Amino acid sequence: MQNYDIIGDIHGCSLTLVSLLSDLGYEQDTDGVFRHAERKVIFLGDFIDRGPGQREVISIVKQMITAGSALSVMGNHEYNAIAYASIDEKTGTHLRPHTDKNAKQHLAFLEAYADDEEAYITAIGWFRTLPLWLDLGDLRIIHACWDKDEIEKILDFQNGSTLLSDRLLHASCNKHSWQFDAIETILKGKEIALPEGQHFHDKDGNIRRMMRIRWWDRFARTYKEAFLGPDNASAHIPDDEISGDYCIDYMHDEPPVFLGHFWMEGRPELLAPNIACTDYSVAKAGGKLVAYRWDGEKKLDKNKFVFVNRVDS
Repeated sequence: MQNYDIIGDIHGCSLTLVSLLSDLGYEQDTDGVFRHAERKVIFLGDFIDRGPGQREVISIVKQMITAGSALSVMGNHEYNAIAYASIDEKTGTHLRPHTDKNAKQHLAFLEAYADDEEAYITAIGWFRTLPLWLDLGDLRIIHACWDKDEIEKILDFQNGSTLLSDRLLHASCNKHSWQFDAIETILKGKEIALPEGQHFHDKDGNIRRMMRIRWWDRFARTYKEAFLGPDNASAHIPDDEISGDYCIDYMHDEPPVFLGHFWMEGRPELLAPNIACTDYSVAKAGGKLVAYRWDGEKKLDKNKFVFVNRVDS
């Protein structure tokens, strides 16, 4: 059986990634590839945007995957970058509009490749090789939400492929399509609307009237209990009761599933006996890069998280 170290969102924090790999026992070989004698890494995506080491992170991860010492799934930031770089041939416009808001989100990535268009195109092409999820039988990996119904729709649409095809990319950029809803759910999380007139500010200062939820948690009955996100935002979430069924069934006897994406804070904890998030906000001050050392267990153990604090220099 293969044992894995499952690493959360890196967001261009290359020095922190090297520090964590070292702590996990990975060493660089003569070709510069980080390897472990007995283990492999699974990355949860979101390699880019925010941090200072955009190209360095991509280089480390790409080399590890090519050498067979790592696997990865796509994050929403890679998806956004692909759409930002892709043209809708019918309209002649980019699939992800080049608005000030979107350009600001991509700034670190765009600046890293500003003088090297060929490398930029190569990076975008490499993002397209990352699967949308991994189902390894005893272990599941997805960036934000394991929604089996949306996963089955995508598989049917793509004749069984888990890669982002041109057809799926273009369809998913239409906000009125089921493909848009499917990609939003699996890469960005399940959301519900806040009560009328309610909103909060996200980590980038944008006003949000939709909130990401603890999609597996049927015990959450109010908006505040169901909210999934940074603690400083939860103070602005109402404690009103939610009406309707908003959860996704993920039974405790199903294989462990690992998520990134959610900018968790504090000491790493399990979300459920078989659900864990390893995104702990490395790209902001006080954040950390987190891994979970999985050795085949069906019931996860909170003591198997390993993390390093953000390294700035």
